[in-house]
Amino acid sequence: MSFEKKIKILKEVCVGCGFCVKVCPFAAIGMKSKKAVIDYDRCNLCGACVEACKFNAIEIKTLERKYDHASYKGVWVFCEQKKGEIQSVAYELLGEGRKLASKLNSKLCAVLLGEGVKEKAGDLFARGADIVYLVDSPHLKYYQDDPYSKVLTELINEFKPEVLLSGATTIGRSLIARVAIRINTGLTADCTGLDIDPEKKLLLQTRPAFGGNIMATIITPNHRPQMATVRHKVMKEAAVEKGRAGTLIEKEYKDEILSTRTNLIDVVEEMEETINLSEADIIVSGGRGIGGPENFKLIRELALALGGAVGSSRAAVDANWIPYSHQVGQTGKTVCPKIYIACGISGQIQHLIGMQSSKIIVAINKDPDAPIFKVATYGIVGDLFQVVPALTKKFKQILGK
Repeated sequence: MSFEKKIKILKEVCVGCGFCVKVCPFAAIGMKSKKAVIDYDRCNLCGACVEACKFNAIEIKTLERKYDHASYKGVWVFCEQKKGEIQSVAYELLGEGRKLASKLNSKLCAVLLGEGVKEKAGDLFARGADIVYLVDSPHLKYYQDDPYSKVLTELINEFKPEVLLSGATTIGRSLIARVAIRINTGLTADCTGLDIDPEKKLLLQTRPAFGGNIMATIITPNHRPQMATVRHKVMKEAAVEKGRAGTLIEKEYKDEILSTRTNLIDVVEEMEETINLSEADIIVSGGRGIGGPENFKLIRELALALGGAVGSSRAAVDANWIPYSHQVGQTGKTVCPKIYIACGISGQIQHLIGMQSSKIIVAINKDPDAPIFKVATYGIVGDLFQVVPALTKKFKQILGK
C-alpha cells in the first residue's frame, strides 16, 4: 500500500481568472474555453496554484494506492546507447541483473530505445538478457528527456517489472528520476552494491552516505518497481555467450508519446586527444596542486605518453581549470582503471570514492601527510612539476613514443 497525490481543476468552480497560470513555476497551467487546464507532464504537484486560487477551484487529494506486488515480475536493465552503440555500463548491469534475477527466480530483461538499433538486441541476448524490449523510432535517435521518459513509463505500466536498473550516467540520472516521479515509486541513486533480501525478496540498494563515511542500504517495500541507478565501473560486465537467443518484444507508440517540448538543434561533442575517461585502463588526474589550468598540459602529456585518459578532482573543475566531464569522485565519474596516477590531489573522501577501486594507485604530492597516500599503492613525495615531466620523459623512452 502507498499514497499518491492527484491534482484536479473543479470546472464548475473555476471562473477563468488566470491567476493560477501566472503563479505556476513550471508553466503547467493554461487556459482553454475560459477554464484552467493542467498539463500533467509538467505539473510536479507543488501546490502553488492551490494556495493562490481565491475561488478554491483547484484541489490536491492524497489517494491510497494498493500494489499487487505479485503482478510485478522481472529484473529490467535500461541499456543506454550512443550513436547506436551499447554503453559498457549496460553490460555491467546485465551481469549484476542476472544475479538478482536468479535470486528472485525471474527473467532478466533489457530495454533498448533508439533509432536503427534492432541489430544490437543480439548483443544483449549474448550478455544474458532473456527478453529485450525494443522501441525503435527516429524520435529516439538522440536522448531527450520527454520522449524517453514517456516511452519507458509506458513500458513499465504495461509489463510491470519488479526491479529496474540504470547506469548512474548523465543520461541515466536524468531519465530514471523523471520516470520514478511519473510512476510514483522510489529511487536510490549512485548505488555501489545490489542484493536481494532472501526472506522478503526486496532489492537491497547500497550506496555511500554522509560524504562516503558510511554505506547505507535502502529498500523500497511498498512501491514497484524498485529502482536504482548504479555507478559505472563498480561491477563486472556480463560474460559473452555467443549464439544465445531470447525473446524480442517490439513496441510502437503514437506521436504524442514520442513528442518533446524542446527542439534539438545540434549535438556538439567535446574533442579530446586522450581516450574516454570511463573506458580508460590508465588515468592521470590533476588536482588543486597543479596550480592553474595552464598546467594541465603536464597531465595531458603524461596521459598521452601512457595512452591513457585525463581526470581531475572536483576542486580543479570548480575552479574552471578543466570541464566537468573529467571529474572523478562522488559527484563525478567512478573509474576503475588498471593504473590511476593522482597528481597534486590531496585525497579527500569525495575523490577517493570515485577511484579507490583502481588496481594500482600512484600518488604524487609534496605533502607527506596527504590522505591520498593512505590508499596509494605507490607514493611519490615531491614537486609534481619536477616529477611529472620526468615520468613523461622516461615513459616516452621506454614505450618508444
